[in-house]
Amino acid sequence: MGLIDHLSRPNVPVLTGDGVVLRLPRRADFAAWRALREESREFLTPWEPVWTSDELTYASFRRRVVRYNQEAREASSYSFFLFDADETTLMGGISVGHIRRGVAQACTLGYWMGQRFAGHGHMRRAVEAVKLFAFEVEGLHRIEAACLPSNQRSIGLLERCGFTREGHLRGYLKIAGKWEDHCLYAILAEEWSRAAAARGRSAPALRAGIVEMNG
Repeated sequence: MGLIDHLSRPNVPVLTGDGVVLRLPRRADFAAWRALREESREFLTPWEPVWTSDELTYASFRRRVVRYNQEAREASSYSFFLFDADETTLMGGISVGHIRRGVAQACTLGYWMGQRFAGHGHMRRAVEAVKLFAFEVEGLHRIEAACLPSNQRSIGLLERCGFTREGHLRGYLKIAGKWEDHCLYAILAEEWSRAAAARGRSAPALRAGIVEMNG
C-alpha cells in the first residue's frame, strides 16, 4: 500500500463473508478497476448513469478514492471494492450510501459486478456482509435499494437477500441518459436479526465477519 493511501485512509472495517473480501478502494487498485470496468462496459452501462469522457482515467479514479475516503471519514457513505477471498482479484463494488441519521437511521445500497464474475453468488455474499456492517456496526435500522423494473438479475439478488419490495418510484434516477422508474426494496434490522436467529446464528456472533480495521 502506498504512503498516501496509508495516511489518508479512514478507520473502516475490512469485511469478509463466505469467500469474499470488502474494503475501501486504494489508488493502487486503479489498473484492476479500469480493466474490469472496460471489459464489462456493455454489461454495466444499461444500468448506470452515462459514463463521463474521462470515466476510466487515473485522474478520475484518484478523485473517486479521495471522495470515498472523505465520505467514510464523515460516516455519510461507505464504498467497498469486492475481492475474492485472497484479495487478489477485483470482482465488483458495493456501497452503503446516503446514510441518514436521527429518526431515520437508514441508508441506500448500491452495487456493480464485473461481467465475468456475475451469476456466481459473489454479490449475494457481499450484500450479506454489508448488512452485518450496516446493522451491527453502524447501528442503522433500514437498508433501501432501488433497481430498474427490467433488471431481473438485481431484483432476484435483493429478494434472495431478504429485501421486500415496497413500491414503485417514478422517474427516480437518470440511467443511461434517461429518467427511469425504479422498484424500491428494503430490509429492516429486526428482519435481519430474525433471519440470523432462524439460521442458528446470533447477530453478535456474525461480527466475526469484520476482520480488521483499515486505519
